[in-house]
Amino acid sequence: MAVSVAAGLDEVRRRIAEACARVGRDPGEVTIVAVSKEQPDRLVAAAIAAGVTDLGENRVGPFVRRRAAHPQARWHFVGQLQRRKARDVVGRAHLVHSLDRALLADTLDRLAQQAGVVQDVLVQVDLTDRPGRGGVPIDEVESLVAYASGLPGTRVTGLMTIPPIDGEPRESFQLLRAARDELRERWPFVTELSMGMSHDLESAVEEGATIVRPGTAIFGPRPTPPTHQDAA
Repeated sequence: MAVSVAAGLDEVRRRIAEACARVGRDPGEVTIVAVSKEQPDRLVAAAIAAGVTDLGENRVGPFVRRRAAHPQARWHFVGQLQRRKARDVVGRAHLVHSLDRALLADTLDRLAQQAGVVQDVLVQVDLTDRPGRGGVPIDEVESLVAYASGLPGTRVTGLMTIPPIDGEPRESFQLLRAARDELRERWPFVTELSMGMSHDLESAVEEGATIVRPGTAIFGPRPTPPTHQDAA
């Protein structure tokens, strides 16, 4: 099993390198966050053994458990975060990818100050216009970045998006990059672009992604999820 995970990681690295070559980028500019949601623990261990340094979880329970089991990795929280569960993430996540509202920013800030840390976050941008999807509308991104950047316990380092499943992802990636570039003129530390997953990471890299979030491309298909799931 470790061999197949290592092969998946090598293939993802090859795809990133080829995409970077097409647009004159250095592959070292792109961080791979291997998203391990619903994957068996043995595959997480295999990924770390194969050289994965950054892993992502979208639910709080697995995030806490796996981070405790594998503290040598940098753990990212990539799912929608409920304020009542934020305490288990703040100070433990290398990066929270899903800040999408001022109330959550307030909670993260309060918990970070209590813990004596500054929590790095990305503002999640919703480009789908579909109810129930996480993220702030693109015309509200600047106000949320301004608000969260004024809080002492949070540091907005960039933007994240999940493109529409029924559209061309490249257009979404271009919109996110344009928003980041505009924001960076006022907030120079807003540099990261978390975009691109297993099926579309080439176009994301070509459009400037600094973080990609492949899951199945590294781990293989996700198993059928259990009936009882820990909400994020």
